[in-house]
Amino acid sequence: MTKKTQKGRAAQSNEVSRYDEWQREGFDDGWHQIDDDTLKTTLIPDASKSIIATNNSPDVPFEQSINPYRGCEHGCIYCYARPSHAWLGYSPGLDFESKILYKADSANLLRKAFEKKSYQCKVIALGSNTDAYQPVERNLEITRSLLRVFADYRHPVGVITKSSMIERDIDYLKALSEQSLVNVLISVTSLDKDLSRKMEPRAASPSRRLKIIEKLRENNINVGVLLAPVIPVLTDGEMEKILVAVKSAGAMFAGKVLLRLPGEIEPLFEQWLREVEPNQCDRVLNRLKECHEGQAYKSRFGSRMTGSGYYAEMIAKRFANACKKVDISQNAPDLDCSLFNPVTSNLQLSLF
Repeated sequence: MTKKTQKGRAAQSNEVSRYDEWQREGFDDGWHQIDDDTLKTTLIPDASKSIIATNNSPDVPFEQSINPYRGCEHGCIYCYARPSHAWLGYSPGLDFESKILYKADSANLLRKAFEKKSYQCKVIALGSNTDAYQPVERNLEITRSLLRVFADYRHPVGVITKSSMIERDIDYLKALSEQSLVNVLISVTSLDKDLSRKMEPRAASPSRRLKIIEKLRENNINVGVLLAPVIPVLTDGEMEKILVAVKSAGAMFAGKVLLRLPGEIEPLFEQWLREVEPNQCDRVLNRLKECHEGQAYKSRFGSRMTGSGYYAEMIAKRFANACKKVDISQNAPDLDCSLFNPVTSNLQLSLF
């Protein structure tokens, strides 16, 4: 276990994968430890042979998704994707933030998928598990190559991010938007820049995310916000302020997801809370348990995203009332699946 607050990282430890044969536990042996705050990001090629993941969960508003990266440098301590790193033999802690797998052949794999006779066009969520615009995308440009494929084939896509890098791809997003082929969701957790920096150390600041919304709307791109996660006590008091701010910036629709702590996220999040917000820790965890029948997380379909009980219902009512007050929809615009064309030889993007 690495027990150290790393510069620019949210996780406080690096417990081994639950699937490892050996489990290790750190202890103080009395020797002087040299602090290392220069944990570097390691890029690892992902040789996946397919690119589209499917799900049939009643809680998820899409059936297909693409994640060009596994692991995420943004390092959000609450990220529900952290346990997936354990499947790869890495820690959901610091490994998740620093060992990034990338799918270099994503665009070619997507083209092949679209050209299969059996393929049926359905909206694909891009970056639903880990951010498609995390820092390594600046050089790798995998997400940009995917957007070109979506545009070439006139295929609808929903993009989820908390990164300003999405502005780089306004050309493709605008071309897609002109044909009702894209919705963008900007994730907003808090307007408190200090809390955000601790909780989401390498993501765009709250004020910068508002600027992203403004920029996308200036280009007539459908953009909404996802308040995710809503953290009892810590951030739920900001819901109304967030909705006012994002509506003013131009957001067209909004959604929310209650904090979820499956698998290894629970101890990681509690460790972070006790280090960063010690006075709030017990209140946050107790309120969260009220929303999940006495547990930190209840994975039951129908309530795992929203919670249940009085406190969860109160959050839901406040959110609905705030959306109504600022006149922001809770539903994203429908995207057009009828334009999908699996034959691209005669297609030319208008922007080229």
